[in-house]
Parts: sequence; structure tokens; C-alpha cells
Amino acid sequence: MNNFENKEFDLQTLRHSASHIMASAVLELFPGTKLGIGPAIENGFYYDFDLPVKISEDDLPKIEQKMYEIIQKDYKFIRQELSKEEAKKVFLEKNEIYKLEILNEIPDEKVSVYIHNNFIDLCRGPHIESTGKLKYFKLLSVSGAYWRGDEKNPQLTRIYATAFFTKEELDRYLYILQEAKKRDHRKLGSELELFEIFEEEFGSGLVFWLPKGAIVRKIIEDFLREFHIKNGYNLVYTPHIAKTSLWETSGHLGFYSEYMFPSMDVEGQKYIIKPMNCPGHVLIYKSKLHSYKELPLRFFELGNVYRYERSGVLHGLMRVRGFTQDDAHIFCTPENVEEEILSLLDAVVKILSKFGFKQYDIKLSTRPQKYIGDLEHWTLAENALKLALEKKHLKYDIDPGEGVFYGPKIDLKIKDAIGRLWQCSTIQVDFNLPQRFEVKYRDKDGKDKYVIMIHRALLGSLERFFAVLVESYAGVFPFWLSPLQIKVLPVSDKFLSYAEEVKEKILENNFRIEIDTSSSTLQYKIRDAIKQKVPYVIIVGQKEQQNNKVSVRKYGCEKTEILSIEEFIKELKNN
Repeated sequence: MNNFENKEFDLQTLRHSASHIMASAVLELFPGTKLGIGPAIENGFYYDFDLPVKISEDDLPKIEQKMYEIIQKDYKFIRQELSKEEAKKVFLEKNEIYKLEILNEIPDEKVSVYIHNNFIDLCRGPHIESTGKLKYFKLLSVSGAYWRGDEKNPQLTRIYATAFFTKEELDRYLYILQEAKKRDHRKLGSELELFEIFEEEFGSGLVFWLPKGAIVRKIIEDFLREFHIKNGYNLVYTPHIAKTSLWETSGHLGFYSEYMFPSMDVEGQKYIIKPMNCPGHVLIYKSKLHSYKELPLRFFELGNVYRYERSGVLHGLMRVRGFTQDDAHIFCTPENVEEEILSLLDAVVKILSKFGFKQYDIKLSTRPQKYIGDLEHWTLAENALKLALEKKHLKYDIDPGEGVFYGPKIDLKIKDAIGRLWQCSTIQVDFNLPQRFEVKYRDKDGKDKYVIMIHRALLGSLERFFAVLVESYAGVFPFWLSPLQIKVLPVSDKFLSYAEEVKEKILENNFRIEIDTSSSTLQYKIRDAIKQKVPYVIIVGQKEQQNNKVSVRKYGCEKTEILSIEEFIKELKNN
């Protein structure tokens, strides 16, 4: 986050002004262009255009050059207030059909426009003083975007860009973008044979884990199961589909239906593939009567869920239609809530640090506009989360209105190796589902009372977390996570039997190892192992066989060490 003290305007104002400058450049270069919208966004800005010609990223330098000309002329940004009818007349003359559509939906009698040179745009502002104040910017990419995100509307051309106050900030961001391209999990996933998405044959947003990726997933899952069992969770499994009536009771059909797949008819009854695991865990809890002495009761599931995401937002493993959550639900009494949340915050830190993530950005997300339950319970739940964060001395920001429909939540974003933030962990307090499902416990006086339910996922979606791991580590997994830890390269077929002997000794110590039995040259084998980012390559030839040793080369190192097999195994155990 930038510090904007001593600046005339903030970064959002700079970027929104830059979007106007970009739009004016596009209008000059491509007469007949119609304007969509051009907001500032988290890492920059964009503008949507209805262009008379098709453009590509090859056209961006030309647009940038025109922007520099506009900046050099230092046109003033002038704000004018017009009646809605006056504004309609202005944009009608310019045939700005999208601006007219926006104007028709504005309830106010007056609107503001911003003008520089002969460019005018409908805008609330604010803006920088003049075009000359924009110094450091870069146009980044071109993509398609439906008007207002609706595929029934015309497809426009969106130009993404960014702007910063200093050259250093811009250079840093462009470096991160360049690094992100190199680390793209979709590219590395294919190169390292980790996963595939067979879009044409099987469907969009549905992941196939290849053998190497499946090994990493198994390691993560085994770690999670062991961790949860040690921390008092009960493992459960729930079906992938359920009757529509279940989702009506839970509130998902009323509040979440746009992300659910359509129902299917089965023997005269309607079923829906599950978007969440929580109703299933509720049914398991309700399968018997529970005393207050049994609480808190914790259920954990690596649960597969399916959500309808529009094809335009699908992105590798980051945004998919079928994924697995490290999902748990804790059923507790009011007296248990604080301790459970404190324990969960400790668990989040412990688990994420295991994977190398130690820097976080934490948000407390409060009641959204569409919600279920009463305000008293929402206030209690929000206060419980806030108190736990403060007791753990964790810095956080309030994210107003971003809670889920059934309760507030803590969201934790992890910072990766190049400084990007990724949403992973979430902790949610829920008074509402227990009441909708009549989920109760018997207290010490023999009275039935509603439980409080805590929803939590510590890694979130395994698919998404795996993608974050791939990108953060640039495919070079920590040794314990690497799908293949050691590759044995015999100098020739004469040394295959010794290579097998080495492999067997290492396998006895439970390391993942294979032999390259191809007829390729040794140099090719080494290059291939490096390309596959194998942590250790061991070379065996006549000298190694005679001395009962191996030549060891660690990934990223040019130096080769000669070690006995026992010495090498000892080094492996120290990883």
C-alpha cells in the first residue's frame, strides 16, 4: 500500500484520470469509437470501447504515444455540472449510446462531466488538475468484455493499463507482471505435467490431476488429515448431490442460486449438485442428540463442490467449476466461540507457515445487503471475530458488506514470493443455519438450545492453493512437496543395475525417486531434469559404481558433490 501523504491526490484519482487520457487518445486514433466505462481498479485502470476496427496489443505503443502527446500539452481537467437533459443532448450528438444508457439510470436531476481539450466524459470525479500530472503509466493488455458483464450485451474491447506516482513504483509493478508471466501456473502446470483441463472433450473449469500433480495433492491432503485428527476433528464424507429442498432450507437457493448448477430430475424429485458442504455436516450433526458436554464438535472434510462460474471468469486452477475445500464446521455453545476462533487463528498461522507463507493481509468482512437472520446475532458474531483478532494482536481492516449471506467472516490473504496477495483462509461465525435447520444441543439444565456454527477453510480451495504454490515457488516446490525428489541418471545402460541398487536404498527411506532409462545423452538427461525442476540429480557411472558412491547435483547449483549413498540419504533427511 502506498503512502499518499504530501500528495495532491490519491492513486485512484491518478488512475481514473489516466483512463480518461487513454480514452481521448483512442478516440483520436480510431474515429467512430463509442465509450463504455473506465474505472480505476486495484492495480491500475481499464477502459471499455466499442471500436470500429479490431485492435491487438501491437496497437498499444501507438496509443501510448498519443497519450504522451496529450500529457505534454497539459490540458486542464474541467468539471462541469449539467442537467440530465443537457447531458443527454451532449452524448446524443456524439452518438455515445452507452453513456446515454447510464444517464437513463441515474436518478439525480444533475450530473457531472469532465472535459480536457475536446474530450468529454460522464464522471463523478475527482480528477487530477491537468493531463501533465500523469507521468508514469503503461498500457498492458487488450481483451474482450461484455458491456456490463452480461453475455447478452455487445462485446466491447477492454484495454488494461496501470499508473503510479514514481518510476520506481511502476518498474516494480512491471517486474512483478513479468515474473507473474514466467510463474503462470497454467504454463508451468503443463510443462511440469501437473494438471490439465480438457475443455473441448470434458468441459470448462474441470481439473484433471496428472500423476505428478496428484502426488503433490496427496501430500497436502495427508498433511491436512493428520493435522485435523491431532487437533480434535472428526473426518466425514458427504455426497455430491442433494435434494433441492435441502438448499431451500439452507438459504442457498434464495441467496446463492446464480452460482449453482441447474437442478436435475431423479425419479420425480429434484436434486442439485452441491456448491457447499455445510448442509451435509449439519445433517451428520443432527443424526443424534448432543449434550453440551460433547461440544465443541468438529467435522472435517476434503469436500468436492461445484459452482457455476461464467466461462469468461474461469482461469486455470484459480477459478474453476469443480474444486475441493479443506472444509470444517464446528458446532459449539456460546461459551466455546471465542476459544474456538482463537484456536483457528493459531491453526491458520501454523498451517500456512508449513507451506512457506508468513505474511498476511487480514479483512473482517461484515454484514452484506442480502442476508438472513436477525441483526442482534450479526452484531454478536462480528464482535466475536473482532475480539479474537485483537486478542491475537493481528492487524486487520474492516471490509464493509463483504460477509456471506449467513454470517460475517475473517478472510486472510497470503503474500507470495513476489509480493502478490491471494485469498485463502476464511473463518465464519453463523447463528443462522442452526436456526434454519433446528440444530440444537441439550444444556446442563436439560433444555434444548441452538448451537453456534463456525465455518472455516484454512487453505480454501485445494486447486487454487496449489496454483498459488506453483506461482509462488515458480514450480520449484520445497523438497517435502516435490512430486519427484531425486532423479538417477546412469551414464550408460551398463550402469542401470547400479542405478537400481541406489534407487532401492533411497526408496527404503521413503523418498520419491526414479531412474532415467532413456537412451539420451547424459547432458540431455541433465537438462531435462533441470527443466522438470527435480531437487536432486544423481549421476552414476563407472567411478561411482567402483567406489559405491554417487555424484550429486542440487537444483540451482552448478557444483557436483561426490557422496556415499549413506551420506546422500543423510543430506536428504536434513531437508
